[in-house]
Formats: sequence, C-alpha cells, structure tokens
Amino acid sequence: MFMLRALMWSNIRRELLIYKKTLYTLTCIYTKMYISGMNTTTMQLTLQTISEPNRFNIVELLKKGPRSVSEIVQVLNIGQPQVSRHLRILGEAGLVRSRTKGQLRIYSLEAQPFQDLDAWFDSFSILWEQRLDNFEDYMLDIKRKEDKSP
Repeated sequence: MFMLRALMWSNIRRELLIYKKTLYTLTCIYTKMYISGMNTTTMQLTLQTISEPNRFNIVELLKKGPRSVSEIVQVLNIGQPQVSRHLRILGEAGLVRSRTKGQLRIYSLEAQPFQDLDAWFDSFSILWEQRLDNFEDYMLDIKRKEDKSP
C-alpha cells in the first residue's frame, strides 16, 4: 500500500512539473505574441524582458555592479552562449550597456528603465496609502460608535 501511494505521489509530482513547464512556455509564447502586436512602452518592454528567470537573475547580479560575461557565467552557473543571448536581449531592451575593457565586455545596468518602473510602482503606493487612510478613518468611526453605545 505504501509503495502504491509513493508511486502515485511521484506520478502526481511529475505531472505537476510538466504542467508548470507547459504553462510557463504557453504563457511566454502568448505574452510575446500579445506584446509584439501592441505598441509597447519602455516600461512594458522592461517588465516583459525581466520576466524570464535567467534575465531576472542577471539583472539582480548586475545590480551589485558591472560584470563581465565570464563572471556572470561563473556566478549563475549557466552556459556562456545563454548568458550572451540574455545580455543581448537585455541590451536591445535598453536595460544594460556594455563597454570594452581590453578583450572583455563589461556589462552594467542602465538606470532610466528602472527609474521609470520605480515611478510607476510609487503611483500604486500613493493609491494604497489613500485606501489605508480611508480604512483607518472607517475603523476609528466604528470605535467611536462602540464607545458611545452603552
């Protein structure tokens, strides 16, 4: 009985993993097709570009400072061709720039696209601050009414 349950859970986990990979792939395909048909803004392009996990990890690494391709390969433990491809895509989106230092290409982040995202996220914090202020007023009104009643 135990072996049957273990086998069943193993099959369920495998099916779930396949489902997750399929869902991620289909989501990426749909998003790329949808966004390529739109007139995208820089912000949308930034979000689309960093939505891929390896590119996100490269951005996180470059946040700490400029790096060469070989350093990125070493830290992230992915192949040099994949890192170069992701850096090319990040560059085309305007998120990274490169400079040559001898025979090395050193990559660093461009600030402007991330400043645009930061400003956009700030607009949501203003919205939530207003909503939380309204909620606080509502809760104070309820407390006052409870205090007045015998």
